[in-house]
Amino acid sequence: MKCTKLSWPMDGSANVIIMQGSIPIKSGQFDHALSMVKHLVQATMGEEGCMTYEFYRALAEPDTLVLFQEWESMDALMNHLSTPHVEAFLRRLPEITDGGITTRRYLVQEVEEAEAVVVVEQPPIIH
Repeated sequence: MKCTKLSWPMDGSANVIIMQGSIPIKSGQFDHALSMVKHLVQATMGEEGCMTYEFYRALAEPDTLVLFQEWESMDALMNHLSTPHVEAFLRRLPEITDGGITTRRYLVQEVEEAEAVVVVEQPPIIH
């Protein structure tokens, strides 16, 4: 399956790897960073197991890129991380970064109804 937004399978096989992170960008390098990221996204769109692959500009810290990815499996993510376009991006990353890059991986699994956590709805807080 190609990189596209998908709905969760309803056959009990729903396992998704979510990768989230932030990349602080050096002052004056944001346009260059966007160019690098656009190439990375285009090269990734055809990869097997990619569900979502996006970068955003952080509103609170405008010189920070936020990444959000969803993968069908850890194998798909590991295959992605070893592709030539990711390796090239990682080699060039020091040109644009301004310090502590953070990434986190989450495994999201479907659970049986008996195992589910009940969430009590609260009225929204409007600021």
